Amino acid sequence: MCICVDCHWINRCQAYHAVERQHGVPHLNPRPTFQPERPKVHVQIRELPDGAVGLEWDVRACDSFAPDPGHWRRLRPNEALPA
Repeated sequence: MCICVDCHWINRCQAYHAVERQHGVPHLNPRPTFQPERPKVHVQIRELPDGAVGLEWDVRACDSFAPDPGHWRRLRPNEALPA
């Protein structure tokens, strides 16, 4: 899972913005201003049910990570946590 969901910077972060773009989901912020230090993005190739191939993008490490448990859920309270 992406560590960004529990990070203070998630709604201002350019790395998370890129992950949102790759997943094709609405952005928390259309113009993020925070440039994180050395985010490590894990990209996984996944087989989809119809035989197609998809990519899963997750930030797994970041020198700018600032713990803020539940930050994403507070920003999007009625949505499912990204998987």
